[in-house]
Amino acid sequence: MESHIKDLEEVRSLIQLYIDGANGDVGKLKQAFHPDARMMGHIGPMETYIPITDFFAMIEKQPGMAGPNYQTYVRSIDLAGDAGVAVLVETDYMGCDFVDYFSVAKVGGRWQITNKTYAHTGGQPPGA
Repeated sequence: MESHIKDLEEVRSLIQLYIDGANGDVGKLKQAFHPDARMMGHIGPMETYIPITDFFAMIEKQPGMAGPNYQTYVRSIDLAGDAGVAVLVETDYMGCDFVDYFSVAKVGGRWQITNKTYAHTGGQPPGA
């Protein structure tokens, strides 16, 4: 049980790296994601079925993209052995709300995000 609690804490810290990085700290994003991770989802007609490195490039080009009212909460973390899913709710990221589904895996003894699939749940991005 102690090992499972440690894993839950490590995954929560991993998701916090994503949160901290999503507003401009690409170094934290690189710590959080496996290098082969992908991001999938869409906002209306804008599709983002991309390697995670493309997301890093977007963040580098527009630091602070999340905006000053960006808020998050971790809705759930479900782990079994070395795999799991974390669900993050984001409000006011680029004027939009999202639910993010992160596939996570323990690779080389360290938890990493291996995939981000998101649902756009409200709002309009700038310029839409």
